[in-house]
Amino acid sequence: MIEVKALHKSFHGKSVVTDVSFAVERGEFFGIIGPNGSGKSTLMKMISGVISPDGGEILIAEKPIGSYSRKALARLLAVLEQEALPPVGFRVREVLEMGRFPYQNWLGEEAEDPTPLIDEIVGMLGLAELEDRTLDQLSGGEKQRVALGKSLVQKPMLLLLDEPTTYLDIGYQIQLMDIVRSWQKNTQVTVVAVLHDLNLASLYCDRILMVHKGNQIRVGDPRDILQSSLIEQVYGTRPIVMEHPVHQLPQIILQSGT
Repeated sequence: MIEVKALHKSFHGKSVVTDVSFAVERGEFFGIIGPNGSGKSTLMKMISGVISPDGGEILIAEKPIGSYSRKALARLLAVLEQEALPPVGFRVREVLEMGRFPYQNWLGEEAEDPTPLIDEIVGMLGLAELEDRTLDQLSGGEKQRVALGKSLVQKPMLLLLDEPTTYLDIGYQIQLMDIVRSWQKNTQVTVVAVLHDLNLASLYCDRILMVHKGNQIRVGDPRDILQSSLIEQVYGTRPIVMEHPVHQLPQIILQSGT
């Protein structure tokens, strides 16, 4: 679904992404991790077509990303960002309907009625009681569910998540990631997620790319990436890494510096 070849990006003469190369298979849940300022969000913006690389190549579904029109790209991929919602005056149902824009003509009409799809996503995300509320009447977790719903209504083949759980408490984090994982398995959509929480990355990602200071450190499954020595090298702190008692995946326990 994605092939990234020797990607470079600089801002004001400072390199923020340097020689990054990886591929993401169709139907894979792929994570990107690294400290603040390591180039994760810049990398995601290049994959989504928001900004162009200074060097290298990005292929989406085996075609150069620059060969897609904006509308064609929006039919192929959806992006859930940290601040993904329109102004607060819109109602929840209106926001979800915005996700159908790539399929509308200049009159705002579609060839097929999207109502059944929107209703399905409303039910899946538990938004039925919130449909007529405006965004300013929602909690942070509810807003993020609406933003996710807007992305899913696009029916993308590729879903990009840029730090989707940053402002959520642990209950909403698990709820959101469970919904995405379930949707991914049921539809075979490809998911690429920038994640700060290494434990979430371990539990939900099939493979992980670790970056640091714009450089690619390693790509592999969670067991290959979430090793104490490697985490210390990149994050500057040496955690205890233990096996999850249920999922047999690495989980991180932080150690106090005192």
